[in-house]
Amino acid sequence: MADHHILLLGPPGAGKGTQAKELCETYDLDHVSTGDALRANKDMETEYGTPRSFMEAGELVPDEVVNEVLAAALEDADGYVLDGYPRNLDQVEYLDDATELDYVFFLDVDRDVLVERLTGRRVDPETGENYHVEFDMPEDEEVRERLVQRDDDEEDVVRERLEVYEENTEPVIEHYRETGELVEIDGEGTPEDVFERLTDAIDG
Repeated sequence: MADHHILLLGPPGAGKGTQAKELCETYDLDHVSTGDALRANKDMETEYGTPRSFMEAGELVPDEVVNEVLAAALEDADGYVLDGYPRNLDQVEYLDDATELDYVFFLDVDRDVLVERLTGRRVDPETGENYHVEFDMPEDEEVRERLVQRDDDEEDVVRERLEVYEENTEPVIEHYRETGELVEIDGEGTPEDVFERLTDAIDG
């Protein structure tokens, strides 16, 4: 099976994490996400310092450090699904130099559907498991009763997150649209529906 280099773009709530996991299992790929790569390489030395030095100070890790960590993670992977990067045009430029992408998928989901998905999310404070009030509630009543909504899943916060995402990431999506690399995938419907659309695009 070919080693695919896949970039997965989409707003919060589009289902990138779910689809990335399925793609990795189906095509035997590594899931490379910014957060995971930074956590796994906290002590990687760069000329700007280690990721740990910024994370422990509660600061955003600068692009230059993120870029180096991501490049190392991609180099170690035969095939991968990249998720959560690039977030701006400087990172796009760095990524173009660091690797060659086979597919750039954008999971397209209506704003109202995203709000519904994100505001309906509930977390079990004891296990950290995620559920959803409409699509995926636990059968155990005791578990159902202790579920909580995270602060950043409240509607006003969700709408703000989506606006920030659009402002920051729209130029990235436009860049790949202009180069002809962007493949827009309908991200609505069940996770199985969306996954079928992705595999159809890959397997042609």
